[in-house]
Amino acid sequence: MRIEKDSLGEIEVESDKLWGASTQRNLQNFTIGKEKIPMDIIYAFSVVKKAAAIANFKLNLLSIDKKDLIIFACDEILDKKHDDHFPLLIWQTGSGTPTHMNVNEVISNIAALKSNKPLGLKDPLHPNDDVNMAQSTNDTFPSAIHIAAYQKVKNTLLPALEELKKGFDDKAFEFKDIIKVGRTHTMDAVPMTLGQEFSAFSAFIAEAIVNIKFSLQKLLKIPLGATAIGTGINAHKDYQKLAIEEISKITNEKFSVSDNLFQALSSSEAVCHMSSSLKNLSVSLFKIANDITLLASGPRCAIGELILPPNEPGSSIMPGKINPAQCESVKLVAMQVMANDSMISMANASGNFQLNVLRTVMIYNLLQSIELISDVSKTFLDHCLKEIKPNLQRIKQNLDQNLMLATPLMKSIGYDKASKIVFEAHSKNKTLKEAAMQLNMMDEKTFDEIVNPKKMLGPYG
Repeated sequence: MRIEKDSLGEIEVESDKLWGASTQRNLQNFTIGKEKIPMDIIYAFSVVKKAAAIANFKLNLLSIDKKDLIIFACDEILDKKHDDHFPLLIWQTGSGTPTHMNVNEVISNIAALKSNKPLGLKDPLHPNDDVNMAQSTNDTFPSAIHIAAYQKVKNTLLPALEELKKGFDDKAFEFKDIIKVGRTHTMDAVPMTLGQEFSAFSAFIAEAIVNIKFSLQKLLKIPLGATAIGTGINAHKDYQKLAIEEISKITNEKFSVSDNLFQALSSSEAVCHMSSSLKNLSVSLFKIANDITLLASGPRCAIGELILPPNEPGSSIMPGKINPAQCESVKLVAMQVMANDSMISMANASGNFQLNVLRTVMIYNLLQSIELISDVSKTFLDHCLKEIKPNLQRIKQNLDQNLMLATPLMKSIGYDKASKIVFEAHSKNKTLKEAAMQLNMMDEKTFDEIVNPKKMLGPYG
């Protein structure tokens, strides 16, 4: 063990740990759950710290030696060499101050190791005076949140959704000539193609991608330089511009300052916006998964129009049973993302005065939503969607029995007479043609010309 000191006094820290007193106190005082601060936040913090050091050096506020040490330490963190030294949970001070100090302390002690100095002496870098120069948790944590979420959405989620959309597009083309029963209210409706049905699934994903890209632009606005409450106290007047320019260079993205720093510290509107887009996507994903589940239901005693690939045995007691497991995993993820959005909304609504102090749970939930949707999109595409087959025999059987094929008869004999044909066919277990003949509504040739599913796939004329 070694002795670390802070404003509250002395505290013991394990000798091989790179964190300091502030981190250790939080570890001891907040042993709640197992959900750790995501490493994406730590990496984003390292980007912020690196950019801040460069900006402060350019302003002649930080020596070149200290600047270089901070950059070295941040690069080591970004290279994932010190992941084990960021142990804090999300159930801490909601503003993220302990995690912010965790980063400051680790950077300080990485510099000590490189300089062959003992850990914990805050030499050659002081975690507050040097690593944290011109910064506050209140502006760095929301900035790190935006950086982490932006990169995760752009680099992971959007590519996964583009691939999923292409998967639905491919199936829509593959199934474009397969005519089937449409359904409304879960009841038989007029015909459509299986390709048309899958084109709707593609359109859901396409619209979600547009919404997510719009939300993504809001994450490019960051409040770095606002410091404690938005006034920029303790920061040089040129620090904000320089630091954000450096973040843009490091990330190769066009970050800029928030439109209103006081709003950006007191609320996380961009996080809410992105979460809402993910929630709306999840609503669509749930609907898609539910439809595919029902279309594949059976396989013999229900709709059974789709054949899903068998991923695994579906029952421990019923031999040969196969379940729509991939669809169910999509629905599980969708429900979790909806729940995460509710938590994020409540947390964002609970900010008091100049600071929202529930940000740790907001970013945890947002990053979890991004990761879950990214993962399930890939899994569903690879292990279900690509291998979905049409059950042509069942599709034709259902189509041939569909009473709603009578719909075009309205133009010739009117709604009431067409309804009589339907009720006659249904009540006496006849075909529509047999019922029409029985009721002397029309001759067989006229019926066959009108009741043709291929003519029912779009407007007439």
